[in-house]
Amino acid sequence: MRTPTVGPVTYAQLLARFGTPAAALEAVPDLARRGGGKPPTVPPRGSIEREVEAVEKVGARYLFLGLPGYPAMLATIPTAPPALIVRGRRALLDRPVVGMVGARNASASAGRFARGMAAELGERGVTIASGLARGIDTAAHQGSMEAGTVAVIAGGIDVAYPPENAELQERIANEGLLIAEQPPGIEPRARHFPYRNRIIAGLSQAVLVVEAAPKSGSLITARYGGEYGREVLAVPGSPLDPRAQGCNLLIREGATLVQTVDDVMEALRPIDPRMLGEPGGGGYGVPRPAADAGDADRRAVTELLGPVPTPIDEIIRQSALPPAIVQTVLLELELAGRLERHAGGQVSLA
Repeated sequence: MRTPTVGPVTYAQLLARFGTPAAALEAVPDLARRGGGKPPTVPPRGSIEREVEAVEKVGARYLFLGLPGYPAMLATIPTAPPALIVRGRRALLDRPVVGMVGARNASASAGRFARGMAAELGERGVTIASGLARGIDTAAHQGSMEAGTVAVIAGGIDVAYPPENAELQERIANEGLLIAEQPPGIEPRARHFPYRNRIIAGLSQAVLVVEAAPKSGSLITARYGGEYGREVLAVPGSPLDPRAQGCNLLIREGATLVQTVDDVMEALRPIDPRMLGEPGGGGYGVPRPAADAGDADRRAVTELLGPVPTPIDEIIRQSALPPAIVQTVLLELELAGRLERHAGGQVSLA
């Protein structure tokens, strides 16, 4: 999972195809060459051992996809992180989880609403998950601290961001649960925040947006929630306030309008046990038979790709190739560094 070009989807596909990490690592160079690129550099064992030591040094631990302890809801999403690094009370994820997100430059009234809503949901046995950003995220964590709050951060588990929330982040690690996908020491970059947003949505049964502009990370989280089959909830606001336009847009598109805690509780349906079946490709098991692609297959798939994200289903339809063949070609291209994956099962040439 620390090998360049091995993203969450590729990780799961490699394990499903080869059965063990060792066998998958052995196959990576050949697959990358078939995809028309140089084999990625696999991190040396020493660098992985140093990461493990750094995780242990800050009192954190790993949760691996497909192994006990990994959040069951998160394991069902197609881009489930191969591993999470966590500090705090893992058991908070065994309760119903609501992701609460919103504007960084939140209004005072929205911040007050978020704190009150988070506290009331906590009293009813619901865990609040958010991203520890300024504004609504901070208010949500403050309101749910007593009952139990989960913060998903964009950087390493030992990196405080934003700096003014350093004390709050440490308190959450001691009293709630702090989650990171990136290794220790990694400063958050712009590309890390959508990764964080998908984790918040994946952990949650419902995503509640309190206040958000039309183009914001909060709406990205809500979109992920919709893609993953989660309930999307939004608090309406004044049409004169740009910070409310995103929520009003979500409601117009079908999100549940929320005014009270009862509205949220009504949306939290019992979890369908079928949703919590075998995690997609996470566990070690019997290798799946390989679907080897030929040069003609590679040309057919590559010709359908371009810089604009395209649904994989559309590539399968237009190429008239078996889905397993198309997935194999995409796997080879990604390992070669020639393919990028996007939300909604879409891909593009890098």
